[in-house]
Amino acid sequence: MLRCIRLAFIAAMVLVLPNLAWAQGQAAGVEVKADGVLRIKQYQSLSGALAEQWKREAQAKLAPDVARVSDKRKISLNRLEAAIQERLAKGEQPTAEMQYLAGLTRVENVFFFPGSNDIVIAGPAEGFAADPSGRTIGIFTGRATIELQDLITALRAFPPGEDTRNKLIGCSIDPTQEGLANMAKFYAEAARKITTPNSPLTGELARGMKESLGLQKVTINGVSAKTHFAQVLVEADYRMKLIGIGLETPPAKITSYVSKASPATGSTNALQRWYFQPNYECVRVTEDHLAMQLVGEGVKLSNQSEVVGADGSRAGGGAKDAASEAFVKTFTNEYATLAARVPVYAQLRNLIDLTIAAAFIQEQDYYTKANWKASTLMDEKALNLEICEAPTTVESAVNAIWKGNRLMTPIGGGVSIRPTVALQAENLLKDDNGELKALRGKVKVEGLAENQWWWD
Repeated sequence: MLRCIRLAFIAAMVLVLPNLAWAQGQAAGVEVKADGVLRIKQYQSLSGALAEQWKREAQAKLAPDVARVSDKRKISLNRLEAAIQERLAKGEQPTAEMQYLAGLTRVENVFFFPGSNDIVIAGPAEGFAADPSGRTIGIFTGRATIELQDLITALRAFPPGEDTRNKLIGCSIDPTQEGLANMAKFYAEAARKITTPNSPLTGELARGMKESLGLQKVTINGVSAKTHFAQVLVEADYRMKLIGIGLETPPAKITSYVSKASPATGSTNALQRWYFQPNYECVRVTEDHLAMQLVGEGVKLSNQSEVVGADGSRAGGGAKDAASEAFVKTFTNEYATLAARVPVYAQLRNLIDLTIAAAFIQEQDYYTKANWKASTLMDEKALNLEICEAPTTVESAVNAIWKGNRLMTPIGGGVSIRPTVALQAENLLKDDNGELKALRGKVKVEGLAENQWWWD
């Protein structure tokens, strides 16, 4: 019923490296075909006359009220479910307007209205259409459109009546112990044959390193690995690592790891872990807990150093790496710019926002207060979200460039989201000036037409 974009799943490791920047006018994506091999795929970017034609055609397919830009589009979750139930009862599937939440590009607020029992999410919205890669984006800003299937996945992760304290949602892509041991052994033997940066064996070394490291393990936590939600987590993690090792040039001023890494000071048995997590001081709540606001970009990239033993075992406590610190710091600082131009990072931010919003709705027990069980949204048989192939292992990506004559480190990491941490008292922001309360006061649910589930 709901669309699933087939995405790619690989992890990244670093050797010693040439920069493979994407060509001008090209956008990067990933795909997995029937043979199961992940491939980088390039698409023609939307620009100039092509972009204008795409925009006109997209607008023509949408109702005028959906197509227009809105600073604050409101969606009643209860009414949305009722509208979906009505279509399902007729044997019809949710409309495109439903599947893309009336063009919502970010969840900024959650409101509860006891008088009408409406649980409302709100944020900016605009007309939407699929870009050349098949990803649905706003036709004016190019920002990723939030999908119904991702909203439902987040709500199912924090359903009514369940204890989900400290629940972890995320993914991890890591080399195996056997692979790390094989890689170290191969490198020790092969490195003796390479004496200069111009050695014709450099490419052979890169291929051998990739083969010896082998497949890496993908782990999904907190949501079904067969969902679009899970695939976005993995793609964002994978693409971030490509930027770090110099295989993808981002449209933002991010200091890649390889540009700063120093073989003279690096360790041959160190492993850098880069992982996304929320900026947990991102939630503002009114005193009556009837309104919540998500502030800031909400995403930061963190790092951790580990030590790899000769047998491929891993242990914490590795020395801090200045190059790794520079990479995660600039990536975090430039996240807003990156998300505005590379939709997968906007999607990742939206997933974090959705999980925090879902956790807030559950924690405040809006379900009971609204007498809403969300039974259709929670029912996989009614709304099938598990329509993607679950990733279990991925190919290693290897870049090769000379940086002195020493091996740079493999990369591990992932995405780690603990939404309830953002709702802990020490992290909550107060509505001291009353702006959030006033904003809720301007939202009117009275007078909505029958079956109307969104409005500006």
